[in-house]
Amino acid sequence: MSAISFWEKDSFFAPQDIIIAGSGIVGLWSAFHLKLINPQYKITILERGIIPTGASTRNAGFACFGSPGELVADAATMGEDAMWQLVEMRYKGLQQLRKNFTDYAIDYDACGGYECFSADSTDWKEVAEKLDWLNTGLQKITGEENLFKLADDKLHAFGFKGFTHLVQNKLEAGIHSGKTVQALLQKIQGMGVQVLTNMTVLSYENHHQGVRVNISAGIDGRQISFTTNQLLLCTNAFTKQLLPETDIIPNRGQVLVTAPIEQLPFKGTFHFDQGYYYFRNVGNRLLLGGARNKDFENEHTLEMQTTPVIQAALESFIQQHLLPDTTYAVTDSWSGIMAMGREKSPLIQSIGNNVFCCVRMSGMGIALAPEAAQKIAVLMNG
Repeated sequence: MSAISFWEKDSFFAPQDIIIAGSGIVGLWSAFHLKLINPQYKITILERGIIPTGASTRNAGFACFGSPGELVADAATMGEDAMWQLVEMRYKGLQQLRKNFTDYAIDYDACGGYECFSADSTDWKEVAEKLDWLNTGLQKITGEENLFKLADDKLHAFGFKGFTHLVQNKLEAGIHSGKTVQALLQKIQGMGVQVLTNMTVLSYENHHQGVRVNISAGIDGRQISFTTNQLLLCTNAFTKQLLPETDIIPNRGQVLVTAPIEQLPFKGTFHFDQGYYYFRNVGNRLLLGGARNKDFENEHTLEMQTTPVIQAALESFIQQHLLPDTTYAVTDSWSGIMAMGREKSPLIQSIGNNVFCCVRMSGMGIALAPEAAQKIAVLMNG
C-alpha cells in the first residue's frame, strides 16, 4: 500500500476549512450556501459511494410540500404551528431549486399533483372538513387561492379503480433525481468545492482548534486522515453510525418502474394513504414507490435492497388500483434509505467541538434540503 505523495498531501488532502460528510442533496446544498457566504472557504465533500448513496438519487422524483392527508395527520401529531413551519420550509426550498436551475437541467415537470382516497379511507372525512383550513394556511405561504381542489371528475379518465375521491394540487411537480444531483455537483464544483468519492468517514476527533476526520478510502480501504476547521455531517440515515444517540430511524423506501405503457391514462404525481404510496408517470412509464407500512419492522433498515413482501404489495396496488385492465412489465426496482425520527422536522444543529449536522429530512429532502442547508451554513458561519 503506497503512502500519500507530497503532491497529494498538498492538494487533494490538504487541510480544509470545512469537510462535509455526504454528497447527497443536503451536503451539496450546504456546500453551495457556505460558498455563497464565503467564496474563500476551502471545502471538501467526502462521499462513501461512487455516487451519492442513500436516497438522493434513489427517490421517486417528487417536488412536493405535503398532500392534504399528510398535512392533516402532521398537524395532529406535531402541532399546527410546527406543521405550517415545515410546509413553508419545503415550499421555499422548492423555490430555491427553481431559482438556481433551469427546468431543463433537472427535468422539472409542472404536471400538478393529486391525493387519492378510497371508499374505506378513514382520512377522507377529516380532510374534506379541513380543506378550507388547509387552503387558507397554504395561501399565506404560496400566495395561491384554493390550492387544494376536489377533482373527483378525473377519476374515470385516469382509469383508477377503488378510489372515490381525488384532491388536486396544481403546484406539485416531478423532477429527475439523478439530473438534479448532477446539476448540483456541477454548480458547486464550479464554485471550487472538491468532491471525493469512495471515502467512508470512520470517526472524528478534536485536533488543535479543529477536527481530525479519519477515512477509509477506495476499494483497498486505505486509511487517510483529514484535518479541518469544521466538520458537517450530512449523512442522513447513516448518521447513527457516527452519532449513535441521534434521534434518527432509518426507513427504506422501495420503488419500481414499468416498461412503457401505450396510452398511459394518467399524468402527474400522486399520493395515497398519507403518502405511504406514491406514484407518477415518467413519460409513458409508471413509477410507484412506498408500501413500507406493510412491513414496518423490516423496513427500519440501512440495507439497500428490495424485498418480496414490499415488491408484491406494490404490484398488487398496481393491479388493484392503477392498471387493473392493463398488461405491464416491471423493468427496474430499487430502494433508498430515508431518515425519520420521533420528530418530523430536520436536525440542524451544532453537536459541539466544531462539528455540526444537517440530517433527518423525513423523506422530503428534495424540498427541505435547500432551506435546511441555508440554515446550517448560517449557523456554521456564526
